[in-house]
Amino acid sequence: MSATPITWFEIGTDRPEEAERFYGDLFGWTFTEEGGAAGSYRTTGAGGDTGIGGAIRATDGSAPNYTIFYAEVTDVAETCRRAEAAGGQVLMPPRTTPTGLTLARLTDPTGNHLGVFASPPAQG
Repeated sequence: MSATPITWFEIGTDRPEEAERFYGDLFGWTFTEEGGAAGSYRTTGAGGDTGIGGAIRATDGSAPNYTIFYAEVTDVAETCRRAEAAGGQVLMPPRTTPTGLTLARLTDPTGNHLGVFASPPAQG
């Protein structure tokens, strides 16, 4: 089995403008608004050619702010089963977005949060 890369991060905050300004000033990141039914989602290429992309997700303040990394996997449901077998927990079961991206959120056995996702199937 080959190692699974971390290929995405997400910062959830009830103050997305402030977070965007902070990361822009600190690291030179620029953001593109990808808003939709789920609210504001501001994506960034972050690390350019050598880093990973990510986003700032606006929250409504009803949940705590967070930072999470995502590992790209082939099968999200199978990864969730393997995580539970290894002592982890599924916090958000697999769901598929309108664009075809499938994702889930987990915790490791010590309570740290992580996400997994599978890219949409290739259009042929």
